[in-house]
Amino acid sequence: MHLLKLFSFDGSENRVQEIKDVLMKHFQKRLDDESDHLWDEGILDQERLDQLRTKDLHAEK
Repeated sequence: MHLLKLFSFDGSENRVQEIKDVLMKHFQKRLDDESDHLWDEGILDQERLDQLRTKDLHAEK
C-alpha cells in the first residue's frame, strides 16, 4: 500500500526506476546473505549448485 501511495505522488519514470533499483538491491543482498549462510553451514556447495542448474524448479511443487 505504501508503494502505491508513493507512486500516486510522483510516478515519473526516474522515480519508478529509482524505486526498482532500491528494491532490487535490497532483495539481492538478502539472497546473497542467505546463500552465504547456506554455504558456510555446508548445506550448499558447488556440487549442489551443479545439480540445481539442470533442474526445472518451476515444474516442481
